[in-house]
Amino acid sequence: MTSFNKKANLLSYKGSSHMRQRLILSVLSGKSVKIDEIRKLDDNPGIQEFEVNLIRLLDKITNGTIVELNETGTSVFFQPGLLHGGTVQHECSLQRGVGYYLEVLVMLGLFCKVPLNVTLRGVTNYCLDPSADHILHGFLPCLRKFILDDEDLELKIVKRGMLPHGGGEVKFSCPISKQVRPVQLLDAGMVKRVRGVAYALRVAPSIANRMVDSAKGVLLKFLPDVFITTDQRKGIQSGKSPGFGIHLVAETTQGVFYVAEQMSQPAEAADVSLPEDVGAKAAQRLLRQIYLGGCVDPAAQSVAVLLMALSRNDVSKIMVGPLSNHTISFLRHLREFFGLTFHLEHCIGDDDSEGRGSDKIHMTCVGIGYSNLNKRTI
Repeated sequence: MTSFNKKANLLSYKGSSHMRQRLILSVLSGKSVKIDEIRKLDDNPGIQEFEVNLIRLLDKITNGTIVELNETGTSVFFQPGLLHGGTVQHECSLQRGVGYYLEVLVMLGLFCKVPLNVTLRGVTNYCLDPSADHILHGFLPCLRKFILDDEDLELKIVKRGMLPHGGGEVKFSCPISKQVRPVQLLDAGMVKRVRGVAYALRVAPSIANRMVDSAKGVLLKFLPDVFITTDQRKGIQSGKSPGFGIHLVAETTQGVFYVAEQMSQPAEAADVSLPEDVGAKAAQRLLRQIYLGGCVDPAAQSVAVLLMALSRNDVSKIMVGPLSNHTISFLRHLREFFGLTFHLEHCIGDDDSEGRGSDKIHMTCVGIGYSNLNKRTI
């Protein structure tokens, strides 16, 4: 449920769902947000620790942000400040992965006054959020398609950290851009190779090799160019908790990347993860992502949608696979914050395209010409 007070430039919502999307678009649009009835019927009502942690991060990269919480935490008022950027150190909540926060920085980084240089510490590989590897190989290639100068766009995994105690560290740097260029991405190409990394943290090094063998056993049935390295870190580089996982990336002839990952359960979990199962599941997930297809990784659809909406006043068109629930809600929020709607068209392939995977969607919009007012021009 949404209401807009034009005089106060305020959007009102109820419920905790999609809070992150609302905060991102609030910062970009300059419109304040009020969210009521946050988990009011839950056993643990109100805003959660990881959401407070996200608001603190937004406060660090902006100037003049005002946040008000009621006593029970079930209502929050967020008045965005100006995006500043700069060098930031942030301890992420262990309730969510570092990817939960990185996704926000990827969407906001281009529009800061000063280039972002952020160090995040926490859980780098978490099943609920994209891992740092996923952001690196799935989100950043999507971002590069919309900007001319991507020389300073970088994500480095300094330390890995697994649940429950984390201990990971990543460094993200992002250049600033005056405007975002429109794109025409209608051909995803064919998959030409698969690359990956299997990591084993505070466990036997042989576990990484077992995951590699299992994943290659699935993937080599479909294409010959599969190469997976191992990442066996020691000491402080391996975080504070034991665990293992594998990250796979498929690259197409058109420079599109599909990403899949699978990781072990924490030691406290009831289910015990076998390295062979983790490797096979990751390979099957990658094949699923390839089947869904599109010109961006399915998890990065919302990033592409946002940059299309903010691009120069020209037509952008992109082919994607089936829209995720996250993307559908993002499209609705874009209409509420910017008054922008997309034209969605079901893509019907030719008979020759049999075997190209699931049905595709052509997304078309005219960018609003969003300009980075913080970037000085000569």
